[in-house]
Amino acid sequence: MNKNRCTMEQDKFVINIGRQLGSGGKAVGEALGRRLGVHVYDKQLINLAAEQSGLCTELFEQADEKKSRSLFSSLIGYLRMPFGGDECGMTDVLSSEALFKIQSDVIRDIASRESCIFVGRCADYILRDHPRAVNVFVTGAPEDRVRRLCEQENVTPEEAEAQMERTDTRRASYYDYFSSGKWGEAATYHLCIDSSVLGIEGTADFIREFAERKLKMNLSGR
Repeated sequence: MNKNRCTMEQDKFVINIGRQLGSGGKAVGEALGRRLGVHVYDKQLINLAAEQSGLCTELFEQADEKKSRSLFSSLIGYLRMPFGGDECGMTDVLSSEALFKIQSDVIRDIASRESCIFVGRCADYILRDHPRAVNVFVTGAPEDRVRRLCEQENVTPEEAEAQMERTDTRRASYYDYFSSGKWGEAATYHLCIDSSVLGIEGTADFIREFAERKLKMNLSGR
């Protein structure tokens, strides 16, 4: 019994995916999750963090992959907040650090119980001590990213480019603020891959093969 439990613990792994907006990183994660038969956690983490903390979902949505507000801004928000408001009125007061810690605890708890894939949310840094973690960054050719956003969001190419720059800047600021790495730089990850080269499905296949070699595990038959 104990030997079986030990074996199950040793078999647990996590794949953490950072991504540029429009690169298809989430789609790659979902395709990989289907191949490996594991859950993919992205925005679901917001609901889980809210559920476990007892705080409202809006708090986590407003802080999602955004750098911390300054102390001055938080104090101003506190002074402006009406007395007797519900917990959602605490958005400007409850620091991003506190919300980050709550979400980090959720990520660690999930990773301790199951093999899974995390998309964004600094999961690679949060799980930096996990013995079987694979950290990947997905990028893509600018023209492919623009095309994908235009199709998904029904926006113009100019709007897609502006959205890409805005979101990637925000994600980089968030990651660099909370982690010891540099968002999007090769040295931060085990693997950086351009989804434009192999496509979504091919990229998922490549990451699976890479993960198998890094973890020295057969993931194909899971």
